[in-house]
Amino acid sequence: MGEYKLSASLRGHEDDVRGVAFPDASLVVSASRDYTVRLWKLQQPGPPPTFDSTIKTHGKEFVNSVAFVPPSSAFPEGLIVSGGKDQIIDVRQPSKALDDNADALLLGHGSNVCALDVSPDGNLIISGSWDQDARVWPVGQWDRSTVLQGHEASVWAVLAYDGSTVITGCADQKIRVFDVAGRLIRAIPTGDVVRALCRLPLNHASGAQFASAGNDAVIRLWTLDGRQTAALHGHENFIYSLAAFPDGRLVSAGEDRTVRIWDSQQCLQTITHPAISVWSVAVCAQNSDIVTGASDRIVRIFTSSSERLADAAAIEQFNDDVRGSSIPQQAVGNINKEKLPGPEFLTSKSGTKEGQIQMINEANGNVSAYQWSTAANQWVHVGTVVDQAGSSGRKISHNGKEYDYVFDVDVEEGKPPLKLPYNLSQNHYEVARKFCEENKLPITYIDQVANFIVQNTQGASLGQSQSQGPDPWGTENRYRPGDAQEVAPQQPAKPKVLPQKVYLDIMTANHKIIFKKLQEFNQKLVEDGDKGVSLNPTDIEVLEKTVTKLEKNQAKSLDPHGIDLIVKAATEWPADKRLPGLDLLRLLSGSTESDVVVYVTTSNGESFFDHLVQSGAFEPTSVLNNTMMAIRSLVNLFRTETGRRFAGDHFDAIQKLVSPFLTSTNKNLITAVTTLYINFSVLQSVDRNADQSLTLLDDLTKILDTAAEPEAVYRALVAAGTILCLGKDFCETGRDILDLGTAITKASGRVKEPRVKIVVDEIREKLQG
Repeated sequence: MGEYKLSASLRGHEDDVRGVAFPDASLVVSASRDYTVRLWKLQQPGPPPTFDSTIKTHGKEFVNSVAFVPPSSAFPEGLIVSGGKDQIIDVRQPSKALDDNADALLLGHGSNVCALDVSPDGNLIISGSWDQDARVWPVGQWDRSTVLQGHEASVWAVLAYDGSTVITGCADQKIRVFDVAGRLIRAIPTGDVVRALCRLPLNHASGAQFASAGNDAVIRLWTLDGRQTAALHGHENFIYSLAAFPDGRLVSAGEDRTVRIWDSQQCLQTITHPAISVWSVAVCAQNSDIVTGASDRIVRIFTSSSERLADAAAIEQFNDDVRGSSIPQQAVGNINKEKLPGPEFLTSKSGTKEGQIQMINEANGNVSAYQWSTAANQWVHVGTVVDQAGSSGRKISHNGKEYDYVFDVDVEEGKPPLKLPYNLSQNHYEVARKFCEENKLPITYIDQVANFIVQNTQGASLGQSQSQGPDPWGTENRYRPGDAQEVAPQQPAKPKVLPQKVYLDIMTANHKIIFKKLQEFNQKLVEDGDKGVSLNPTDIEVLEKTVTKLEKNQAKSLDPHGIDLIVKAATEWPADKRLPGLDLLRLLSGSTESDVVVYVTTSNGESFFDHLVQSGAFEPTSVLNNTMMAIRSLVNLFRTETGRRFAGDHFDAIQKLVSPFLTSTNKNLITAVTTLYINFSVLQSVDRNADQSLTLLDDLTKILDTAAEPEAVYRALVAAGTILCLGKDFCETGRDILDLGTAITKASGRVKEPRVKIVVDEIREKLQG
């Protein structure tokens, strides 16, 4: 095999590309933090080859894992499988349009789905999650799954070794081998976090059957009985992904910006990327080309065939991008510039191995990184080392170290502020996680602290009233590598959750799709001759501008007519066409830029609540999606002080309308209900209305008696626990009159998740006290 060079750079993603699959020579699938999964189809084989891109899924949370089920008689095109922060595994045929329903939505994980694989025969999908479980899903039998339990931390890698054996890699520093029935066959200690697994071809030269890699930057080859046959050294930081060629060679990708190709335990070639991280790598079995996904948002294909090379200009541009990339000093450790060799070293000394890095003190005073290429027999410039890339230059000392910022964080009134040191080159989520762990703060604070870091550029205080960032409920916050010298943090042990003090919202949306659906329904009304409620072309223009402003968070300048049109679509259109209007009403209710609740109430004498009732969403025969969306509108009221007061004043009426749906088995509806009850429980810490609090506790007990949906159970538990924190009287009522203890026992028996157990233990402690 010759040297691998660039074949194609596939641009289109708007954030890190976290997962890639290469099912055949004409097809690439990629998953990204931009909430999308893209399908790339070969248009011209080249040279240079060209691909076109189609978005196959566009969700509300980032996607970080993807796999492909090979074609079968049941699914002749195969199936794209993707998962991410929303905990749902999306399964769909490649030809399906973005607006089409998935072939299946696999529900069961209680946190971020961070790993996926498919068995060689295409009959099983394996998933791994931050919820400390892996699951086995039979293809086509979507309502079934087998849970692989026993992990003590996040499952970051899964491997469907064959039709009967599954291997998992875990942050608890163990590899586990299971049978597909869920029985643990073997646990293999590894000494460090495991992030990647791959199957090796039968009769591999090393005698190994699979490979693993992770935080220690070592690739290890294993037999199924747990014997290590080899260790491959060369990477200089976390390894995130592994793949095997049909001939037994390996390819790896990691945090040192490189993809490395291995044969007979030797590194044959190192491909440096102009990115901070290379998250994922896959091999095409048909032609042995490689595809990578990286933090610079680009999907790249590399080939050793001259027939599939990119043009010379594209290859040179890629090389220039690598040479011009900046390397934060923290990624390479402490450097004594005075002791580094000068440029003359590059012509006088050869490297000792493929991929070796040498720092050079350039004549202009810069420190440059060079990498030895065995194929080219020379040192290749791969970037310039910068002192804390992006730093402001002014450093603040804290505990003997220098930082760009040291924030004062007020967590508890009357106590001195906590110090939060931060460098711009660090990842704010990792800093937030470490800060919360060190100060024993609830994990629900992590998003708050991370958002606080992003939003502030000088010392400031952070209190419970800070606005909530991304919804932390049921999802472990996303991981991006921070300080390369630190081992990835483990999940905190039994953090305190109660009481909840932050209001939640449901504001994520694909505005363009909502508007498109509204246009379609309006056109149908026109065609049916229902011009009394349909919108005219001028109305549509006004509405489009209103939706655009909502999307851009410019609600302060909303056209009142646009608001009236949304209310009209939500309340006057036929019930089966009201969902887009209700969806926009949900977004309006949460607007912090313009007090829509006040406007709607004063514009025609009917309150925001009246309009929700007029939508028919709470009627017994209502379309459940309409009900769900109306309740989400109530949830979002809590984003503003006016909305909270409005909700509090209308508590009795709202509770009466919502109570018939407490035992709903519709996932989205019951999740909306329990989110609303969380917000009401938080409001009770201010209002202290005993009657309302007891009504909430009674309703939450009913939910916990019957709910089986993990998200709803978790949210109901948090809401109930928050009410119990109001005082002993509520604990006694919950225990002695409402029999809350029995309800939480039932709920925890149906949903066996670590996050549920944490809250249940806290509630039991309060009930017993």
